Amino acid sequence: MGIIKAAIKSVSGGLADQWLEVIEPEDMGERTVFTGGIKTRKGQNKKGTDGTVSNGSVIHVYDNQFMMLVDGGRIVDYTAEPGYFKVDNSALPSLFNGELKDAIRESFSRIKFGGGTPARQKVFYINLQEIKGIKFGTRNPINYFDNFYNAELFLRTHGTYSIKITDPIKFYSEAVPRNASKVQIEDINEQYMAEFLEALQSAINQMSADGIRISYVPSKGRELGKYMADTLDDGWNQLRGMEIQAVGIASVTYDEKSTELINMRNEGAMLSDPTVREGYMQGHVARGLEAAGSNTAGAMTGFMGMGMGMNAMGSAMGAASAANMQQMQMQQAAMQQQNTGMPNNAAMQRQNAAQGWICECGVKNSGKFCAECGKPKPQEPESWTCACGQVNSGKFCCECGKPRPENNGAWTCACGQVNSGKFCSQCGQPRQ
Repeated sequence: MGIIKAAIKSVSGGLADQWLEVIEPEDMGERTVFTGGIKTRKGQNKKGTDGTVSNGSVIHVYDNQFMMLVDGGRIVDYTAEPGYFKVDNSALPSLFNGELKDAIRESFSRIKFGGGTPARQKVFYINLQEIKGIKFGTRNPINYFDNFYNAELFLRTHGTYSIKITDPIKFYSEAVPRNASKVQIEDINEQYMAEFLEALQSAINQMSADGIRISYVPSKGRELGKYMADTLDDGWNQLRGMEIQAVGIASVTYDEKSTELINMRNEGAMLSDPTVREGYMQGHVARGLEAAGSNTAGAMTGFMGMGMGMNAMGSAMGAASAANMQQMQMQQAAMQQQNTGMPNNAAMQRQNAAQGWICECGVKNSGKFCAECGKPKPQEPESWTCACGQVNSGKFCCECGKPRPENNGAWTCACGQVNSGKFCSQCGQPRQ
């Protein structure tokens, strides 16, 4: 018993005058993976039963459908090509593969029995379209070690995925329930959903091992689909004849502890910038002044309380602000060196001379003594100019390595002239 291609003209022209039955698939929606064939037109064969496909009947196959002709529970022929096919009990199986791979012929030779009732002839259809919109969601948080945060984080995710049946004979044998006449994806999804979520955790862990930041996971749907396909290949494709096509992640959320760790790390990264840190401190002081002005006991009481607090915390805040300023000056000096090529030490000396100096107690000054503790301004090492033109403060030139020349009582004027007398030979200024 087999099927042969039928000419379209003979089907449409003389069908009503022949003892033929036309069999088409029952309504096959986008969520239907398996359904039986139904007789849509009967000829003069009034004695035929619903469980029998008469010799000479015509079977209609549409695009993206796989049709199986089953006799006594045994698959006797199939086709994945759209068109009309005539049942011929004297013909051998034709096995029209359509766009399916030749490996399905091997499945046909190995899987001789499906799930039909013995001694009944049936036509079954399997949906070869991509089955989309299968929803998933993680019941428990999935652990994810993030190298960027250097922490073990936990996430939840939900979205949709799609499958495609690649070997319908395997699918019919392994996935379709026995004696079923119609199967929706939801009817068989419980077992596969558990396997999918297990593979999802493995895939997400693999993304973690590959060093992908946790915040990039929502944009890695295509890569995640590849991970899933590799993880589920043996269990789904080789055994059940279906595979993952795509994974769409709708959202990724973190548990409460992970959110706290991420926020703390991000805040610390921002406050490592001295400019942001100083702005945060000044904003904190401004908010304190605003709160003091709206004190219910009167603005004066608020300002007095704030003044007492400022006096108590003044040294610590002054030291913190001075440290911020020092770091900003170092950053500016580094940028100046990068833009102008000026050495770091010379840029810092000029900048410190223009902006004053910071005492050990943390107070910034412009005079020769600290306004807070009275300590004198630290003496900077006397600079000297090498023959190569480099300004230095140490014993050797940082540019060419030459030692500092013996000055034998010589002194350098503010104009840069080296002198040995009491007055500068260049500008006439007395020796300081």
